[in-house]
Amino acid sequence: MTTQTLEKPAKTAMNGVDVPTFLATLGVVGETPEIARFTFRANGEWLSGTHSRTAFTGFHGAMQEMTHRRDYEVECDHPQVLCGTDNAATPVELLLAALASCITAGIGNIASIRQVKLHAVETSVEGDIDLNGILGLDKTARNGFTGVRMAVTIRGDAPQEKLREIVEQSVARSAVFDVLCNGVPVSVEMAG
Repeated sequence: MTTQTLEKPAKTAMNGVDVPTFLATLGVVGETPEIARFTFRANGEWLSGTHSRTAFTGFHGAMQEMTHRRDYEVECDHPQVLCGTDNAATPVELLLAALASCITAGIGNIASIRQVKLHAVETSVEGDIDLNGILGLDKTARNGFTGVRMAVTIRGDAPQEKLREIVEQSVARSAVFDVLCNGVPVSVEMAG
């Protein structure tokens, strides 16, 4: 009598994610947890009125200073109805974009680890805000969003229940979702 060992097929790159490298990274971080501590930075400058630019050049991660492949920047402004010049999206719209991007990135990674080929992932995010708070007209009105809603449409080579699990795991692991739902200490001080 002989016994055969059934081997699982090796996980391969999928959906633009290098799965073998991702799994190797998980192993390294598991052995050296401090390698996972990152500090991201953003440097902003006022341009005019409500228009500003923020640059992202470097960060600290994997126990060393690192730079992006190239410099990145985003601009923000307010629409004309809010006394801006409408040269860019508003800061709160970028917050919605950050949530959508974080959830979408997680879906891409998780689906790839589970070897689910994705065909499409689309998100729709909206947030409600009462500007009476920001304008100082109503002390009971919150300055930020009073509610955020997100819808995810996902299509891939898996049953709908498995796709739902991928979305749920992405939400559970999302840094932006965590910050929005659980808050984070923020300090602001005058420099120079």
